[in-house]
Amino acid sequence: METSKFAARLNSFRVHEREYWPGLNRKPTTLDVVSRASKVAGLNCVDLNYPDHVVDHSETELVDRMMEMGISLNGYAMRYYDDDAFKIGAFTHPDPVARRAAIDLTKRGLDSLAAAGGNLMTLWMGQDGFDYSFQVNYGALWQYTIDAIREVADHNPAIDVSIEYKPNEPRSFSLMPDVATTLLAIKEIDRPNLGVTLDFAHVLYADEMPAYAAALVARHSRLLGLHLNDGYAKRDDGLMVASVHPIQTIELLYVLDQIGYGSAIYFDTFPDTTGLDPISECAGNIETVTALRRVVQRLKDNPLLASAILKQDAVASQGIVRSALYGS
Repeated sequence: METSKFAARLNSFRVHEREYWPGLNRKPTTLDVVSRASKVAGLNCVDLNYPDHVVDHSETELVDRMMEMGISLNGYAMRYYDDDAFKIGAFTHPDPVARRAAIDLTKRGLDSLAAAGGNLMTLWMGQDGFDYSFQVNYGALWQYTIDAIREVADHNPAIDVSIEYKPNEPRSFSLMPDVATTLLAIKEIDRPNLGVTLDFAHVLYADEMPAYAAALVARHSRLLGLHLNDGYAKRDDGLMVASVHPIQTIELLYVLDQIGYGSAIYFDTFPDTTGLDPISECAGNIETVTALRRVVQRLKDNPLLASAILKQDAVASQGIVRSALYGS
């Protein structure tokens, strides 16, 4: 099942904002940035960060104006980094008052998302982790997180809550660092509206194979979101799709087809890091995925590939993929 929904990291479109909006004597609003993103051919939805993207406009105004630009709302992503109170933890802060504030902020995000007509909230809990031995009680932090996510999921069961794991950064060790730990937490929380968002670069530097991670999520939970990008498996590089790992990207798309993933492909890339033009960078990502999907179509019903995989014949399978990608 192929999705026709393509989303992108909205803050990428703030690069060179003075040059793009000459004479603008204020910071570009969310709608200004969405308008710039709408110039990308094929881009048809975005995620909004809460609360920072929902400050200058009401939910109704945001969605209505976005629709006029041909952009729909894919979902929200919670952000706790604007509040210094959460630097040593949001759901895992040592102070119960701060933990309650993080949970309540997340609930307000769910209410805002419902008001906007959306149904997907992504949680990346980058502040929840540790940096030193003997810094935390691991069991307590785990329980704080389980209790918090369960309460968040119960707040509005009609909204899907998706956990985006990442090995580290900004904390040295994240409490949700990999697919296995995330699935273990989801099993313990035991709520039907929970799932996982895979970020390709995060998966790589968690030392995982992206297609395997997707297959595990599909087996034990639900794959609710996909962030495509690339990197060198050392950090969250946010490079253009398939610029470093084309074969692994193809295999991921191949498995996504098998499991019937039909939600948005979100380009979590960082053109702003080196000042790339965000419109052409995002368009390039869409063109790359479109081209790789044609390769997947040539592979999906190939009996020789199916036979090679069944026999775990890597030489044969690599030859078939090479021919589909580069020609015989």
